Amino acid sequence: MRDTRTIATTAVATVLSLFLAGCATSAHSAVSESTPSIQTSTSPAPPPPPTRLASNVPMKRLAPGEKPPQFILFSFDGVGVSKNWDLFLRTAAESDARFTALMTGRYFLTDANRREYQGPGYQPGEAAIAFGGTKKNVIEQITYLNRTWYGGHEMGTHFVGHFCAGTRNPGKSWTSAEWRHELAQFFRLMTQWRALNGIRTGPDLAFGPEVVKGARTQCLEGSMKTIFPALRAFDMTWDSSMPASRPGVYWPTKINGIWEFPVPYVWSPALKQRQTALDYNFWYSVNQATDRPADRKRIAHVVTSTFDYMLRRAYEGNRAPLVIANHLNTWNGNAFNPATAAFMKRACTKPDVICATHQDVIAWMGLQDPAVLKKWRSMAPVAVDAHR
Repeated sequence: MRDTRTIATTAVATVLSLFLAGCATSAHSAVSESTPSIQTSTSPAPPPPPTRLASNVPMKRLAPGEKPPQFILFSFDGVGVSKNWDLFLRTAAESDARFTALMTGRYFLTDANRREYQGPGYQPGEAAIAFGGTKKNVIEQITYLNRTWYGGHEMGTHFVGHFCAGTRNPGKSWTSAEWRHELAQFFRLMTQWRALNGIRTGPDLAFGPEVVKGARTQCLEGSMKTIFPALRAFDMTWDSSMPASRPGVYWPTKINGIWEFPVPYVWSPALKQRQTALDYNFWYSVNQATDRPADRKRIAHVVTSTFDYMLRRAYEGNRAPLVIANHLNTWNGNAFNPATAAFMKRACTKPDVICATHQDVIAWMGLQDPAVLKKWRSMAPVAVDAHR
């Protein structure tokens, strides 16, 4: 905060000087006049800087026999400006929830400066989906990221180019060196967005690259063998990209220094089948990802009934953290986000349920007696089928 200084005007300074001079020439004379009052003007104090909302996870060790909280980990891939971002910021504030915003590097670049990004095996400016638009759009993106950070939420990465299967050099084929290249590109765009775009107005980004500790790859593609060394090279600690190693909801595992939080492959009561619990995958299961507004209500029911089933099974069973993976896209008439927000508001206000960030859950696990945590982690997965 800048100091607010009281500045006397030139006229007042002159009057005061003359007055003191007069006093000096009549030092031995009685002065009958009262000391004149001096008027000053001050500008209003600037508002205090924003304060980041504190963690909502009680950082303490479980007592013997005590059940862990039921953690829910909401995360959003890409986080481009949309009304759904407002929806989740508002819903999280109302329900004391925290979520993870997985930033895409493209949105730090204007369309005009897209050539500042070069993906592995691609020409400068190539990407599978859009860049950040105009300078005004990039500034708006920064503003939303700051709101998210100050709201207590976690910032992760969704990388940059979004090169999935079907592109010339998809992420599933990348070497560890190519993943490191992609991450280096992401952090360059994140930290140098002003210079790269020639933007001199608007707010600075409220956080730095040191807060980015986790990732989700495009289309859940890639392998631990190639991605995890790249994450470790940038001092990252968790990932949520790998296919679930088994059906159901179960506790995360630390593999080669990286905590893996897979998107769960669970029973969906509405679909009467197992389902990867990611919004796009739900959409594909309902109507092959076809934009069909008539299916909006059914999609919402599939999403919320599956999430409710996952939560009930975990809450009553192994208390494993639930991974809820989503986008902010308005797919199929915005079928997914209002349904997911309704689940957030309903679930995050239940007793013993904490909607937290990945980093906070990792920190909480680090405080627990390893034997106690091992016991919980050894429990069977839940939401595997219609009966367990």
